[in-house]
Amino acid sequence: MKYQVHNTKGEEVKEVELNPAIFGVEVKESVVHQVAIAQMANRRKILAHAKDRSEVKGGGRKPWKQKGTGRARHGSIRSPLWVGGGVTFGPSKLRNFSQKVNKKMKRKALFMCLSDRASDKQIVLLDKLELKESKTKELNKIVVGLMAKLSPKNKVKKEEAGKEKKDKKKKVKPAKISVVVVASKNVAELARAGRNISGLKILGADSLNVIDVLAHKYVIMAEDSLNAIEKTYLK
Repeated sequence: MKYQVHNTKGEEVKEVELNPAIFGVEVKESVVHQVAIAQMANRRKILAHAKDRSEVKGGGRKPWKQKGTGRARHGSIRSPLWVGGGVTFGPSKLRNFSQKVNKKMKRKALFMCLSDRASDKQIVLLDKLELKESKTKELNKIVVGLMAKLSPKNKVKKEEAGKEKKDKKKKVKPAKISVVVVASKNVAELARAGRNISGLKILGADSLNVIDVLAHKYVIMAEDSLNAIEKTYLK
């Protein structure tokens, strides 16, 4: 499977052959769905928690004696029947939503996502991904330039935008970015430069996962990441 390699300006530099074991896998929606659901469940944070009668403060002694007062018998002011008492059957922080997925299945689902992106030409291979300075402006310029060059639908020139605004009195919204950048080197530097760019996710080649690939339309990948992906996932 041959695929074009571009430079940061969007120009074709050469062609490489993608590994069919990673980028040529038949997509099965049921497998991808199961792994995605499990990954989201494992990421879930348990926030809701209501204290039961054993966790509420106070209630050490009996409110009043058992007999002779004419009132109903009670053993603690922290009973669920009392205002300020514990909660019966409330949400607990001890709940566990995690799901187990086999390692092979997880890798296969990732390969299916990458194969789907490759078949739709939504993977952009770069000969190298390096920043002269670790600045958001420079990384944003590279990503926006690549998207404008490789996906004409997202291309909005300044001259065209100004002309349309003047003629039709309409504001032209800039194209939204939906990109995950995969790198094997300088990942921390890229992550620092891209953390303020909306719709951009920076991942290491050894940290790919189904959710992040599915959540973004395009994958920008440095050429040296291909070897890192093979070493990490093809064992």
